[in-house]
Amino acid sequence: ATLAYQIGCNAEHDIYFRVTTNTGGGLFSPEWVALNSMLATLEAARKPLSSFPLLDLLKGRSINTPAFLMAAMKSEGIVLSLEGKVRGYEIAENEQFMAEMKALINAGVNLTVKDIPGDYKTSVALNKKKVVKELSPKEVKREQRVIKSLLNKQ
Repeated sequence: ATLAYQIGCNAEHDIYFRVTTNTGGGLFSPEWVALNSMLATLEAARKPLSSFPLLDLLKGRSINTPAFLMAAMKSEGIVLSLEGKVRGYEIAENEQFMAEMKALINAGVNLTVKDIPGDYKTSVALNKKKVVKELSPKEVKREQRVIKSLLNKQ
């Protein structure tokens, strides 16, 4: 399965994450969750870290959403898998991620956190008309170049 997520920010530049699609059919809550809240929750949680403590931050209470959010944070380098552990994580140094987000915000990229429509389907399996587009390697490289150029302008 492929997960897709969005990263946004509010007017105060607080960073938010949300899961937007899952090609595997597993349901999730598409609500925005503040990165600061997730990190604070994980810092206070029992070690080694798992996604379970994130469930308390969600209104939708989907049991899949915490793990999907942890996967998004892992993809962004905010959390790392513990060596030798299948399900254990640790919080990583996130200066690079925060610098990239700051560059996007300063460049005027629209990262506005918007409300989710009431009829939003949380699984491609439930919404056959919705097509999930995966980026080609060429498109990924183009996006990486854009981010790199924004970082170099700082």
